[in-house]
Amino acid sequence: MNKLPGTLGLLLAVLLLALVALDGVYTVDMTEQVIVTQGGLPVGAPVVDAGLHFKVPVVHQLIRLDKRVLEWDGPSREMPTKDKTNIIVDAYGRWRISDPLAFVENVRDVRSALSRLDDVLGSEIPKTVGSHEAAEIIRSETDRKAQVTDVVSGTLGETSQLRSIRYGRAKIESEIQARAVEKLKAKPWGIELLDVQLKRVNYQPEVETTIYSRMVSERARIAERFRSEGDGEADRILGEKERELKDIESNAYKEVETIKGKADAEAARIYSEAYNSSPEAAKFYEFTQTMEVYRTILGQDTTLVLSTDSDLFQFLKAMDPSTRATVPKGPGYDPNGELPLFLRDK
Repeated sequence: MNKLPGTLGLLLAVLLLALVALDGVYTVDMTEQVIVTQGGLPVGAPVVDAGLHFKVPVVHQLIRLDKRVLEWDGPSREMPTKDKTNIIVDAYGRWRISDPLAFVENVRDVRSALSRLDDVLGSEIPKTVGSHEAAEIIRSETDRKAQVTDVVSGTLGETSQLRSIRYGRAKIESEIQARAVEKLKAKPWGIELLDVQLKRVNYQPEVETTIYSRMVSERARIAERFRSEGDGEADRILGEKERELKDIESNAYKEVETIKGKADAEAARIYSEAYNSSPEAAKFYEFTQTMEVYRTILGQDTTLVLSTDSDLFQFLKAMDPSTRATVPKGPGYDPNGELPLFLRDK
């Protein structure tokens, strides 16, 4: 029974020694770096190699820092540009702890580092944006053409040259980073700024309304141009149709007149042959032609003032009984001396 207190004390001593020994061993992950401190002050160089390491138990304390690239996400801020246009800029950056000892001595933790980055970038971004026009900040390509899509066919239609810019968004982002890096180098913070990007650039609501109105006007102008071109094309097609129609009618009329001319020539030839075949035929032809003249000029309520010596009366005179025998017998001849049958309805 007297040995129990001694045994318990030995066990407690062994347990305490084990705990102290365990406190003297620590591991470092590949994503972190460790600063060993004593009384709040760094001891030795930073531990950056992954694996098992040793320290003085109880006396030494560990500060673990991330070795990876860290993120800075700034707040959206309204700022003016060189051409007096207010825009809302949302930026972000990437940074890392480049000097762990300086970081621990002057910054201590990531939260404080982000606060210092807010101060640096929060002043450099508005300063750089204010030295450039809005078009420089919005666009990245210095020489770009805008193309309008035809909503009917889905093809690219009108192409217009946008105003050329000198810098572009990418160069302005590089300028912001360069200015911030110079300022960080002058500070013993152990922070390295790797990248700065403008995540989002927007206009103020009232400015957006003006821009949208301008876009609507531009689209209306393009639509009017399309309508004008369509009307012009329609007029061209109609004019071409009328021209082709007139050509067809002209050719048809020419062909008709040619056929009529040939027919008249053939008829004249036939008449000539019949006329010259005998004196009786000639006299009968003269008679039929005179009757045709009667048909043409004598209508209802027709009044003619002619001399009795006119050739038109030669066959009317022949209707007298004393001269009836001189009227040639042919189509329409009336032995009773009356008008030819085809003239009676006149």
